[in-house]
Amino acid sequence: MSATSHVLAGQDSVRAWQEDVYRDLHRHPELSHQEHRAAELVAGRLAAAGFEVHQGIGGTGVVGVLRNGDGPTVLLRADMDALPVGEATGLPYASTDTATDADGVEVPVAHACGHDMHVACLLGAAQLLADAQDRWRGALVALFQPAEETGDGARGMVDDGLAGIIPKPNVAFAQHVLVGPAGCVGTRPGPVLSAADSMRITVHGRGGHGSMPQATVDPVVLAAMIVVRLQGVVAREVAPTETAVLTVGSIRAGSKSNVIPDTATLELNVRTYSEQTRSTVLAAIRRIVSAECAASGSPREPEFELFDRFPVTDNDAAVTARVAQAFVEHFGGRAVALGQQTASEDFSDVPRAFGAPYSYWGVGCTDPETYRKAEEAARVSQDIPVNHAPAFAPVIQPTLDAGTRAMVVAALAWLARA
Repeated sequence: MSATSHVLAGQDSVRAWQEDVYRDLHRHPELSHQEHRAAELVAGRLAAAGFEVHQGIGGTGVVGVLRNGDGPTVLLRADMDALPVGEATGLPYASTDTATDADGVEVPVAHACGHDMHVACLLGAAQLLADAQDRWRGALVALFQPAEETGDGARGMVDDGLAGIIPKPNVAFAQHVLVGPAGCVGTRPGPVLSAADSMRITVHGRGGHGSMPQATVDPVVLAAMIVVRLQGVVAREVAPTETAVLTVGSIRAGSKSNVIPDTATLELNVRTYSEQTRSTVLAAIRRIVSAECAASGSPREPEFELFDRFPVTDNDAAVTARVAQAFVEHFGGRAVALGQQTASEDFSDVPRAFGAPYSYWGVGCTDPETYRKAEEAARVSQDIPVNHAPAFAPVIQPTLDAGTRAMVVAALAWLARA
């Protein structure tokens, strides 16, 4: 029996509590930087499995280290935070929780991105590997990260001294549940998730009475012209062979129909897959906004604020090829190629801090028959809720089994005894 088969033979013994953990986390989600309950649950499970446990890293981050003789160090990561979304799944374990966000506003909270599934999968993989230490050598690092949704959780753990707590990883892995047939896993070398940059722009006018526009500089018209001009950035300044998205998601100006305000604020989001394209798009935004302000006679220079920034997730080609081969050997036809995703992640901040190669893959989480029918009708986008939607929720099985197996299989591609 191979090391992988031996380790995974114990899956029946962990499945029941894993499913309970998943339902519990789903029912009790926590916002970014507030993952206290999840952190305690994780720490308890890791300690019981024999891991050396470190808590409070970067706020609520938890790391378990299992040293098992000489060999490489593999890092497996799961994110723990939920979203300010009201759940509309109708599940018996649906969240009805609320929380106070960073702005002091009470909001509904739900695991509308599947991070509860990620936690349950990694806990199961950690337990399986701990129970079969005779089949592998090296060190296993199970890292449970806070605040992925705000893009600062991974960096927070690094800045809080992660390098002094864990052995340097030779390779790092993470996964994410995505729309697709449950039971399938998908890999992709190179850029797999986009960089993301959110920008807040304030433009200045000169306010006045709506009946006397000649005495004003109208920031509403200025903002409207900026929105229109920005639509040409991707179409005319990014090469057709590159991918980029520029979305203006918010415009705020004024408070009354007959009052021209002094300012307007725009918030936009940019997604790119290379630093060159990222720099091109961000520079174009600043150039266009400044030029439109000058054209409108704005009395002050515009103000720019970058926030919620995520790096490109750029899978190492050699590492990903090794993972993909291990997946094919284990999953057969359920190991597939993953398309490039326009979602963004901060996971790569951890391996980059160590100079370690990494790979990030997708795990299908949609009921296979539901997905098949939607695909045949060419209605996947219309009929299947995506991550962050109020109705998004993975089917527990076979998603949980596949995600657990994927982490074990990838880890053993480096750790398995010859």
